[in-house]
Amino acid sequence: MKSYRIALIPGDGIGKEVVPAGRQVLEALAGTESGFQMEFESFDWGGDAYRKHGEMMPANGLDALRGKDAILFGSAGDPDIPDHITLWGLRLKICQGLDQYANVRPTRILPGIDAPLKRCRPEDLNWVIVRENTEGEYSGAGGRVHQGFPIEVATDLSVMTRAGVERIQRYAFKLAQSRPRKLLTVVTKSNAQRHAMVMWDDVAREVAKDFPDVACDKEMVDAMTARMVNRPASLDTIVATNLHADILSDLAAALAGSLGIGPTANINPERVYPSMFEPIHGSAFDIMGKGIANPVGTFWTAAMMLDHLGEAAAAARLMQAVEQVTANPALHTRDLGGTATTAQVTEAVCAAITSSRPLATA
Repeated sequence: MKSYRIALIPGDGIGKEVVPAGRQVLEALAGTESGFQMEFESFDWGGDAYRKHGEMMPANGLDALRGKDAILFGSAGDPDIPDHITLWGLRLKICQGLDQYANVRPTRILPGIDAPLKRCRPEDLNWVIVRENTEGEYSGAGGRVHQGFPIEVATDLSVMTRAGVERIQRYAFKLAQSRPRKLLTVVTKSNAQRHAMVMWDDVAREVAKDFPDVACDKEMVDAMTARMVNRPASLDTIVATNLHADILSDLAAALAGSLGIGPTANINPERVYPSMFEPIHGSAFDIMGKGIANPVGTFWTAAMMLDHLGEAAAAARLMQAVEQVTANPALHTRDLGGTATTAQVTEAVCAAITSSRPLATA
C-alpha cells in the first residue's frame, strides 16, 4: 500500500481550524478502499512562533519539508504582526525556497452555491488561473532609505527573468492544452509597463508557436476584471504575473460565491521539491475560534493535492462528496448565507466519503 508523508502547517487564524478539518477528511478517505495511507506531521509555525522565537518558521525549516510528498498549508497573517513579516517569513519563504513557481487556482460554481453573477450559468464560469509564483512583483527586490525623514525613499522592483517567464507560460499552455476548450488568455499590462511586461508578451508569443492547438488571446489586466464579470464564458485558462493573478484569483473566487471555497496549489512541476496546497481565504481573524469558517476551500485544496500525488480516483471521490454537501443549503456556512459550522460541514463530507462507493480507476 502506498504511503504519503504530508506536512501540515495550519499557520494563523482560521488555518488552525480548517487544516485539522482537511486532515479529518483525508483520513476518512484513506480509511476507505483507497489503496493508500497518509502519515501526517504538524508544524506549529506562524504568528505564535514569531512571538515566541522572533521568526515565523525556523531558519532550517525548509530542510524539514524537503522529504515530504506534499504540504497542506492554512494561512499566514496576524493582526499583531506586520503583514510583510508574516508573508515573507512563512508562505513566500516556502514557495521560493522550494521553487514552487506555478500557482494554480481553479474556479467554478459548485452545486447549491448562489453566485453573484445572476446571468452566469455554472458552465460559463469554469476557469483555471495560473500565477507566476516566485518572482515578478513579489520578488522582494527593493528597500527603504532615510526612514522617517521627509526625503524617505522606498522601492519595490518587479523582477522578471526570461527563464521564469518562459517556464510559467509553458506550464500554462500545457495546462490549457489538457483542458477541453484549449483556450488560454495571457494577462498583461504592457501598454504601461514597457519593459518587463513587453518581455512577458514576447515570450508568450514565442511559446505559443509550440502549441498550435491552443487558442491564445491577450488581455490587459484592468480590462480583464470587466471581462471576468461581463463575459465569463469567454475565459478558460488564464496566466498572469504574481501580483495580477493574486488579485484576479480573489475576484474569481468571489464571483464563484465565496473566498471560502477557493483552492490553491503551489506547484514545483519538476517534482524536485514537494508542492504546497492551501485555501485562498487568508487568516480571517475576525471569525477565528467561532467554528464558522468554511472548510470547503481546504477540502478542494486537498483534492488538488491528491490529484498531484497521482490519486485521481480519490481526488474525484473527495470532490464528489464536497459537491454533495454544497448542494444542501442546510450545510452552508455563514459566508454562503447559511448557519452551518465548520464541524458540521466536515462531518457531512466525511459521511459522504464513507457512504459512497469507490470510483473506478482509469
